[in-house]
Amino acid sequence: MTTPFDPRQDLADAPVTGVRLRPKDAATLIVVRDGKVLMGRRAQGHVFMAAKWVFPGGRIERGDFRAASTGDFDARTAARLAQGCPPQRARALALAAIRETFEETGLIVGRKAPPASVAGGWREYRAAGALPDLSALTYVARAITPPGRARRFDARFFMADGSALLSRDIDGSGELDEIAWIPWEEASELDLPAITRFVIGEVGKRLADPDRPAPFVRFVRGKHHIEAMD
Repeated sequence: MTTPFDPRQDLADAPVTGVRLRPKDAATLIVVRDGKVLMGRRAQGHVFMAAKWVFPGGRIERGDFRAASTGDFDARTAARLAQGCPPQRARALALAAIRETFEETGLIVGRKAPPASVAGGWREYRAAGALPDLSALTYVARAITPPGRARRFDARFFMADGSALLSRDIDGSGELDEIAWIPWEEASELDLPAITRFVIGEVGKRLADPDRPAPFVRFVRGKHHIEAMD
């Protein structure tokens, strides 16, 4: 069963170019703590979603396939990720969400571990004495940017409770020009991309009903559709 997605904000989220780009794998992490959600405002100079408030996240990198981790997905998260996503890529997407959150906010989702020297995007995270913890993440949603946009992503949205944070000090990379814990009831009032607003609503429902199916938002025959992933 599918339901039309409300696209009223979508055209403002990114310029329509007419160029049909292939979506790139990406991952986003929604961290919830004490009735607040972690969000950042993208800098004005970005081509994609400039000045919009978003959850931390970004594109998957080669190093995410090789990065060490601890813990594992719960059965429901693993089953939902397996729909159209091989296990190795599913793991890499979750790790990308954790890495991007660290890079953009300085916050570490993981468990304490001896500092390790590694190359690439995980260098600073591992040097801080942590291992990413897959068991801290649950799968919330999947969304593919509509055709014709200046950037296109096949994004998976994960959620983590603030209790999984090893670090509490915010120290961003500069990609987000403001980072804050936003009270849940105020988050939907920010300048948000359409998909972010949709996911905020979805997370609120999921907190009340953990068994709720995960939505898959995509463009089908010229319209946005939401498909439920059981």
